[in-house]
Amino acid sequence: MKKLLIANRGEIALRIMRSAKEMGIATVAVYSEADRNALHVRYADEAVCIGPAASNQSYLVVEKIIDACKQTGAEAIHPGYGFLSENAAFARAVEKAGLVLVGPSPEAMEMMGNKLSAKAAALKYNIPMVPGTEEAISDIEEAKNRAIEVGFPILIKAAAGGGGKGMRIVENAADFEEQMHLAVSEATSAFGDGAVFIERYVGSPRHIEIQVLGDNHGNIVHLFERDCSVQRRHQKVIEEAPSSVLTPEIREKMGKCAVDVARSCNYTGAGTVEFILDENLDFFFLEMNTRLQVEHPVTELITGLDLVKEQIKIARGEKLSFTQEDIAMKGHAIELRVYAEDPATNFLPDIGTLETYRLPQGPGVRVDDGFEEGMEIPIYYDPMIAKLITYGENRAQAIERMIRAIDEYQITGIETTLGFGKFVMQHEAFTSGNFDTHFVKNYFKPSNLLHENEQEASIAALVAAKLMQKQTQQFNTVNQTAKTSSWKKNRKV
Repeated sequence: MKKLLIANRGEIALRIMRSAKEMGIATVAVYSEADRNALHVRYADEAVCIGPAASNQSYLVVEKIIDACKQTGAEAIHPGYGFLSENAAFARAVEKAGLVLVGPSPEAMEMMGNKLSAKAAALKYNIPMVPGTEEAISDIEEAKNRAIEVGFPILIKAAAGGGGKGMRIVENAADFEEQMHLAVSEATSAFGDGAVFIERYVGSPRHIEIQVLGDNHGNIVHLFERDCSVQRRHQKVIEEAPSSVLTPEIREKMGKCAVDVARSCNYTGAGTVEFILDENLDFFFLEMNTRLQVEHPVTELITGLDLVKEQIKIARGEKLSFTQEDIAMKGHAIELRVYAEDPATNFLPDIGTLETYRLPQGPGVRVDDGFEEGMEIPIYYDPMIAKLITYGENRAQAIERMIRAIDEYQITGIETTLGFGKFVMQHEAFTSGNFDTHFVKNYFKPSNLLHENEQEASIAALVAAKLMQKQTQQFNTVNQTAKTSSWKKNRKV
């Protein structure tokens, strides 16, 4: 593999290019008209414009990605995450074009891309499942009876879903029919597939995921867990590795289950097996993401492995250079997704120009980003600006470094999730490790940030007043000295 095309944009495109460059592999960027001046375009060895700003006319057009490979002579494609990264049709088109996809097979994508087929595959290895239906269910009365058997509250979930779409919590039988119709409608609109299934609702869940790597020679390992429980709108904002609640015994069991899930679909490359953990520390299979995750840096920091390089090596047909016994976990890492969002308005996206953009520095601080001062945040794509990651010898040090890094990170011109991140880092529920996916609902109010902003403004005003007072005193002293100086008294006119 001498030349790699990255079918993505922003921070993940840059992150992949840097690892490829260290491996002596030339890189090709693709970009929409909105990203003409983006950092990943400037960093790559070559760049090809693939269409207008809208992703369905550029980054999501399979033919344009493959044509860019033909134009530049790229032999392989890394899809990053999002866009086409879990699209089985794209993976097949890449194979048909005689190119290499840095990712799993189309068959693995299809099997794990649907929650029901993923559950069926995992059941063959006796992976723990949340009680519910094991197949799509459309008959309202049958579904209601099954829900009563499982016990309320229950979850109705889209089989092809993700990001909380097509998901409904039903508290009682009286509300079931209405919520069922809404879930099917939302699933059809979002995914073109109205299939839904039922699960028992876990009241205080933690979202735990296990990173796996598999090569083309039958070797599969796990790289421990990430805790992704701090979320808004069912989407992650803060992730950490390792989890603060897993015992070594549970970690080992979850790791084995994750490897078995990967084995059930002959998985190759980097993937993530997701679980929910209840208040009794019992875990249940949720789904598998057949790509590199946004939060992969925290795993890299605690294992010392470069996951992108491992992906590329696997795609080149190489065997994993280590076994499960060789992988050790050291220290603690935390990631904050720095979104162009306003936490005070239910995390709505905020558009504007990065008037000030200064990165934090120092020991244990990593920033994966794709912006610089003066750039605009495009309205067409995910509003994530950067990933701020801190590493420490232990969890407490990683938290302390995150607070320092947030304070050093200077962004003006738009609202961001930095203030929210600091709120989380300083909240007792997070520092004690006693939290779940309802953290935002249970603890966060916009007034929390408003109060902190008022305090900061008050402190700034006090500092300014003291400086003014000091300058006035200095001026008066100098003026008084001038009035009484011997030079003035003895000066001849």
